[in-house]
This record gives sequence, C-alpha cells and structure tokens, in this order.
Amino acid sequence: MNTIDFSKKPTFLAPLAGLSDLPLRTLVKRFGCDVTTSEMISANALVYEAQKSYKMLEKSPFESPYIVQLSGEKPEAVRRAVEILNDIEGIDGIDLNCGCPVPKVVKQGAGAALLLEPKRLCEIVETVKKTSNKRYTSVKMRLGFTQKDAFKFAFDIENAGADYICVHGRTRAEGYSGVADYEAVARVKASVKIPVIANGDIDEGNFLHVLEITGADGVMIGRGAVGKPWVFAELKGVAVADKAGVVAEHLAMMGEVYGERATGLFRKHLHEYSKGLVGASEFRQKVNFENDFEAMRRLVEDFFRDKF
Repeated sequence: MNTIDFSKKPTFLAPLAGLSDLPLRTLVKRFGCDVTTSEMISANALVYEAQKSYKMLEKSPFESPYIVQLSGEKPEAVRRAVEILNDIEGIDGIDLNCGCPVPKVVKQGAGAALLLEPKRLCEIVETVKKTSNKRYTSVKMRLGFTQKDAFKFAFDIENAGADYICVHGRTRAEGYSGVADYEAVARVKASVKIPVIANGDIDEGNFLHVLEITGADGVMIGRGAVGKPWVFAELKGVAVADKAGVVAEHLAMMGEVYGERATGLFRKHLHEYSKGLVGASEFRQKVNFENDFEAMRRLVEDFFRDKF
C-alpha cells in the first residue's frame, strides 16, 4: 500500500463532483500531482450498488496514492460502504467529506452539515478507521458551517482516528465567494499533531506563501486544476510546452471513458481551458451546441492551435 510523504509538502487534487474523474486525474498525475482523490461518492449509493458509483471508483494505474472520498451522514451506512471498498485493490485511503456546501447534500445531514454536529462527525471518522483496511483515514472539511470554529474540534477528529485533515479556507456559508482565510487554516493546523493540507484559491503563484502562512503539510488544488491540469507541474517550476496537445488528449480520454456522452461532459472543461483566450466567447457558443465528437475534436484542434 502506498504512503504519502508529508515531509515533502505533497500536492493533492481535490475531489470535484463531475470534474475530478478518471481523465482529469490521469492528466494531473502526469503533471506531478502527488495524491489524487475520487469524486465524492455517496455511501448510500455505494451500498445499494449504484452502477454509477462503482464506475466512479475506476482509477488509472498511474494513480498512486489514490484516495476515495465518501459522503454520508449515518455511521452504519458509511461502515457498509467502507466494507465494500475494503474488497477493492488500489485504494490507499478513505476520506470523509465534511465540506460539501451543496444544499441537497447538506439537507441530508452530510457534507458540511457534519460541522454542525462534531460528535457525529467524529463517530463516523471512528467508524471508518475501525472498519477500513486502507492505509489512510482522512477528513476534508471547511473552517466551519457559519462560524470559523473547526479549530475547536479538529483535535477530536484526530483522536477519532484521522491520519490527516484537508481544510478549505472558507465556511459553508461563504460557499466559494470571497477569499480563502489561510490564517484560520493555520489555527486548525496549530490545534492538531497530524498533517493538515491547505485548500482554497491555491495556484502556482501563491502556494509557497500559503504554506508559509498556514504551516500546512501540503496543498490541495481543486477548481484551479480545471482547465489547467498542468498547474501541478508549474508548482514545481516545470514549464509545459504543448498545452493545446493536452486539451486534445483530454478530449480523447473523455471519448474513451464516456463514449457519446463525452461532448456534453467536456464542455465545462472547455469553458475553463478557453478562459481569457482570444475568441473564447465565440468558441464556447460553438461547443455548447456541438454534440458530434469528431466535430468537437476539430473545433478544439482549430481553436487551441497557437493559443497558448
């Protein structure tokens, strides 16, 4: 089972619903991302053998270490989901989502809603730790639900069995607005002995500054990697020459994984890849109404040629 070297300040790809799928994870791994994480998977869906959830577990042979993130509000459902994951090789850790701000998830009592019930949160962490045969048990959370109070119970999460914590520098109430509060992440870091990974608004321009302010043991990038999977190479000072080729390869991988659904699913990536480029608005209009894979491939090839 593969280990994470926290002494080297590892980089993580954040779990992103509908985005951090097999093609994107394969790309970021090639560009130097140290640890990849699956999309958030519902414990309930996994328990009831939802085929879509099993598909989301598929990984590239290059993904190592590889973490699967679960969302759940009931210890028993999470336990049963972990037992299923125990039988799947190639998974190095299980992460509990305590940060998803989406109303549908929060109303169920999962995601960021667990920050309102630290005792139940810790009970679920303990359940994962006791049940899992994987190397790592971790928690990805926000600074709090409405108040930045996660530092008050982060130590309890550690005692419940978490091996490391990922902290997004916003509360649930803030969503993705404003700026990440790295000093608040530092308070969480100071309250525990286990590694803490900083998350929120991190890119190649500020990650060293973030590490300095937070004292974190690594960084996690989510939205900053969408339309820019090479960001992990740039964090390490490695220039990426053929970015147009990366976009084309990403589309090709989407076609292999999703078949005829690839064009629709790839649009959100193309919107990010094209952001800030000359002619981006017209290009987006075209791809928004293009459903033929080969036609989209030609549009991508023509638009991104000589753009980067």
